[in-house]
Amino acid sequence: MDAFIFDHVRTPRGKGRPDGSLHEVTPVWLASRPLVALRERNHLDSREVHDVLMGCVGPVGEQGGNIARMAVLNADYDQTVPALQLERACGSGLEAVAYAAAKVMAGQADLTIGGGIEMMSRVAMGAAGGPWAQDPQISAKTGFIMQGISADLLASLHGFSRNDLDAYAAESHQRAAQSWAEGRFDRSVIPVQDFIGLTLLAKDETIRPETTTGTLSALKPAFTEMGQKYGYDAVALQRYPQLERIDHQHHAGNSSGIVDGAAAVLIGNADAGRRLGLKPRARIRSFAAIGSEPTLMLDGPAASAIRALGRAGMKATDIDLWELNEAFSAVVLCFMEALDIPHQRINVCGGAIAMGHPLGASGAMILGTALDELERSGKQTALVSLCVAAGMGSAMVIERI
Repeated sequence: MDAFIFDHVRTPRGKGRPDGSLHEVTPVWLASRPLVALRERNHLDSREVHDVLMGCVGPVGEQGGNIARMAVLNADYDQTVPALQLERACGSGLEAVAYAAAKVMAGQADLTIGGGIEMMSRVAMGAAGGPWAQDPQISAKTGFIMQGISADLLASLHGFSRNDLDAYAAESHQRAAQSWAEGRFDRSVIPVQDFIGLTLLAKDETIRPETTTGTLSALKPAFTEMGQKYGYDAVALQRYPQLERIDHQHHAGNSSGIVDGAAAVLIGNADAGRRLGLKPRARIRSFAAIGSEPTLMLDGPAASAIRALGRAGMKATDIDLWELNEAFSAVVLCFMEALDIPHQRINVCGGAIAMGHPLGASGAMILGTALDELERSGKQTALVSLCVAAGMGSAMVIERI
């Protein structure tokens, strides 16, 4: 059975610091905003929604306790609507959409919502802990290193220069600024208001249109001391002895920004669409997840994309637009190299380097960006992918209706 995307919305991404525009609201408030918007703009009887799945990478404290269910109740959905929080690190938002679509495809639900939430200004990255970083036996067995070191390792293995990384990052800011100026996000980004109706944020907060390769060249690499002082470089070189050293080149300007944000995607079968007057915007053709070598960690998107293409009976040349989460510049450059993708067909509206990466929500956000851009450009197919911590990748293929 086909699963169709009927609608999607996201919040703007606010700076993930105490001085960020969204910091004053709680995660459950932010998570419920896209749910409210989906219900209102589609005149939806929430009793028709059979499940809500939301990604969240830091499910602790005020983001814990199955935040998806609390968001459903806070959004004034009917109490009969169940909800589930899930976590596959940076792929969580896309996985939530895939799980929601899978229930429809399996005939076990007619209408579902997949999405995600992350408030990095209130729940710090890594707050959930876990054995990968904290259990010495597991860390040693799996070759654990910090993700920034993995990005520098990836760049070193592929021979990407500092200029390569900075040039890609500068283009991300310029594309994001142009996309906002042209209104490409207007249909899908909902302003976030506080409890008394005051608008806190209406646009992504971290875009710097003045960014150039020259301005980025002044920034010092962020992970040199971490790699050398704490032994992460030595771990990486033990796994990849073909390298003489790790060339540290990533910094805050060519890495994804820490932000707050939430997103939701409305999914269902054809019968639900006809019954509720919902017009399909896209068909979900396939989705896939893979595991990859955990020290390098960030090269999973290409393999997951290839698997998703295979499940859809497609080749890379069949894809019109590509969206890959910009965790680090090297991740995108590696992906483009592996699948022979020209820069003009990937992340055409900018990405997380400019607009930020709200961990649990990013997958649902970039899926929506790809759909909007298919409609704007009149193109047909898109593939969305993300690298995932501990060596994984997630991907999804959609086709515009």
